[in-house]
Amino acid sequence: MSYLLDTHALFWWVYFPELLPAKVRETLGDADIQVFASAVSAYEMSYKHYRGRWPEAELLVGAFEELVASEGFDLLPMSARHAIRAGSYDRQHRDPFDRMLVAQAAIEDLRIVSSDKGLRLLGAEPVWA
Repeated sequence: MSYLLDTHALFWWVYFPELLPAKVRETLGDADIQVFASAVSAYEMSYKHYRGRWPEAELLVGAFEELVASEGFDLLPMSARHAIRAGSYDRQHRDPFDRMLVAQAAIEDLRIVSSDKGLRLLGAEPVWA
C-alpha cells in the first residue's frame, strides 16, 4: 500500500510530528512504504502563505521539493486526469485542494493520510488512527 499526504499531514510531519497519531508516524517512517506529497499541497501552502493565512508554511513554500525529498517522500504532479476527476465530484465538499488530493489518491490507488473526515463525502477513506 502507498500513501498520499493531505497538506496538513505533510506540514505536521515536517514541523509537528507529535500531532500525528503514533500509527501514522510509524507507517510514514517505514522505509518499505511509498509516501507521496502532492504538487497540490505545494500550491495550497503557497496560496495560503502569500495571502497571510499560513505564515508558518514559509520554509515548505520556499523549498517544497527539497524538503519532500529529504523526508524520503515522492512528489506527485497534478495531471489532467486528476483535474478532470476533481472537477467531477459532487459539490458537497467544496474545498478545491481536498478535491484535487482525493482525485489523485483515487486515480493513483493511494490511501490518503488526513484527519479530515469530510473527505469521505468525496469517496475517500482517510487514514488517521
